[in-house]
Amino acid sequence: MGTYNIPRNVKGEGRILFIFSVKSLIYSAITGLVGLPFYFLFSALKMDLVGIISVILFALIGFTIGTFKIPEIAGLKFTKLVGGEGIDDIIKRAILFKKKRK
Repeated sequence: MGTYNIPRNVKGEGRILFIFSVKSLIYSAITGLVGLPFYFLFSALKMDLVGIISVILFALIGFTIGTFKIPEIAGLKFTKLVGGEGIDDIIKRAILFKKKRK
């Protein structure tokens, strides 16, 4: 008997540190950099812990945007339209739509 290659979806298999895909790592780093001015602001006010928590919170928001998909909930019309799509794709589409309207 011969061997056969079965096609499969390999999207998302390139994981870094078991939880980060390349896309989620990039989003986490960018949003962590957005939170960095808050760290410096709170550091100047002698509240380093609050600054570190703000950077981690921003990075967590970026990780969420880069990783999770919108679930398809039967009772909500909005989720029927975008169910299964990544949050980042939806945000990109909304920005492009707003740009077109101006």
